[in-house]
Parts: sequence; C-alpha cells; structure tokens
Amino acid sequence: MKTILFHKHGGPEVLEYTEFPMPEPKYGEVLVRLRAAALNRMDVMVRNGWPGLKLELPHINGADGAGEVAGLGENTKGFKIGERVAINANLGCGDCEFCLKGQDNMCLNWHLLGETVRGTYTEYICLPARQLYKLPEDFNFHQAAAAALVYQTAWHSMVKRGGVKVGETVAIVGAGGGVNSASIQVAKYLGARVIVIGSNSRKLKEAEALGADILIDRSKEEDWSKAVFIATQRRGVDAVVDNVGTTFPMSLRVLRKGGRLLTVGNSGAPRFEIDNRYIFAKHLSIIGSTMSTLADFAEVMDLVVDGRLKPVIDKTFPLKEAAAAQDRLWNGENFGKITLDIA
Repeated sequence: MKTILFHKHGGPEVLEYTEFPMPEPKYGEVLVRLRAAALNRMDVMVRNGWPGLKLELPHINGADGAGEVAGLGENTKGFKIGERVAINANLGCGDCEFCLKGQDNMCLNWHLLGETVRGTYTEYICLPARQLYKLPEDFNFHQAAAAALVYQTAWHSMVKRGGVKVGETVAIVGAGGGVNSASIQVAKYLGARVIVIGSNSRKLKEAEALGADILIDRSKEEDWSKAVFIATQRRGVDAVVDNVGTTFPMSLRVLRKGGRLLTVGNSGAPRFEIDNRYIFAKHLSIIGSTMSTLADFAEVMDLVVDGRLKPVIDKTFPLKEAAAAQDRLWNGENFGKITLDIA
C-alpha cells in the first residue's frame, strides 16, 4: 500500500512516499481503506522529534482519517464491508479504570493515533471497532477527516470541562488553527458571544464568516488584553480558549472574576511564566483536557453530519505531497484544516 513515512526524525525531507505492508485486522478490529487524512501540528512535532519520544520506526504520521470498511477481524460486529467511517484518534485501552468509567481519554495506557502509534498518512489502517463512527452515504470524506480530532477536542474542552453556556463571552486566542476554527463554531452553537484574537486581517475575516462577534488583530494591538477589556466594557470574559501557552499571562488578565482558561495544547511553547496573583485574586480556573471520550466524539460528530457544525477545509494535497502540506501548516498559512487526498 502507498504510505508516507519516515525512518528518522528531521525536517520535511525525511518524509518518504513509498510502499508499506498491508495490515491485517486482529480480533475486534476493522480494516479501513482510507480516502482522506487531515493534518495537525502534532504531525510536524512528531516528525521533528523530542527528547524521550520513542517510536517504532518507520513511523507514519496522521491522527485524522475517513474511508470505507475493507475488512473485519474475528468477532468484529456492527460494521459491514463498504460502510463509510470516520476515525477517532483517541486510543484508550478499553480495560483500565478510566476506560471502564467512560473516561477513555484519561486511559492509563493512552495513545494518540499518529503520535505514539502509526497513523493515517496511508491507504489502509486497522483499528478497534469502537474507534469508528459511521458516516452517511453522501457525507464527504475530507469533511469527516477535517472534523474528527478538532471538534471532539473543542467540544470536550468547552462543553464537558469548561461548561460554556448561552449568554457568556468567550475569547479565542488564534483564528486559523483547526481547533480554534472549531471552537468558534462550538461557542456560537452554545449561544456564546465570541471574541477572536487573530494574527492578521485575512484570518479574522474568515473567523467573522464563522460567526465571531468581535475581532482583534494582534498585529495591530500588541497588548490585546487591553483591547478585550475595552470590547467588554472592562468586564472581561467568562472563558478564554488558549492553546498557545505563552499567551497565558494576557489570557489570565482578560478573564473576569471566576473565569476559566481552557487549554488543550501549547503551540507557542510548553514552558512559560504566569503571575499567580491573577489566579487567586480573581478566583480563576485553568482547565486542561486532551481529546474527548468516545461518547463525546459520537455526540459532536452527530452535529457535524447534521450540518450544525461545519468543518473548515483550507486546502487539499495529494498524499505524496504531504511534506508541502506540513510546511503550509507549520508556517501558519492555513485557516482551518489541511487534508490529504488518498485516491
């Protein structure tokens, strides 16, 4: 089967478009013929490598994917050959105390597809049946792949962990990334007013098209926390979605008393300083989460296939051009998700 893989960490030059052995579904697994994959910044981080990261090489990038059921392992139930499916990249073991309580994104032996195990930049993949969501016959594979990771992540963070509700004001730091574009839509679906802090006017215009109510261009407003305060009549916001990390100091400043900072990542850097006085003086909460539970995934994907949440696709590349796709993502040229076409 055709695959994009790497044998060593490094820049985009380490990615190879080559043949790789076809997997065979094990007990309870489904063989999926992938038709689309979607990129995440994690793909480039894994490709670059970091101290302590241990992978079975060669490694295959990719968390998101959608395609058709091509084979069934022994005792695999609930699926038929040819059915269209989207992949849930959040891999719980199914047996630990958290998985048994339905908290599989807190699994004691947790994995993320494409991060610690081989992923979706390939024609075929085998996964436990519980990781698959059935798609309608007419639903676009690229839309499904673009939705899978970012919408479950935004949904779990904002709804299940952050408790965002109608009438609240939510600030989102960043406009173009997949989780941020999903967060704008989720916040509007929940009935919140949305402030987006973006890096340029082009991305802010796209955010406005998704429903953002207030736009702040940080290229013109270096201290965007002041701009947020002015926009809220100095009240502050109820919640901030901040997946940058290094922007936490300003995010803490814009929160009203009792506000929540929601985070699922650190695209800026993993380590930075914050002023603890903001946290205790304003009774603030910093709420982290990773991915979502299987139940949350099904819940938010139902909204996607019903058209109430609409994935934003920036650009599609052929599988063999994955290196160029990763460059576009890493350079921040995208608004929404970049996908790979797996013909």
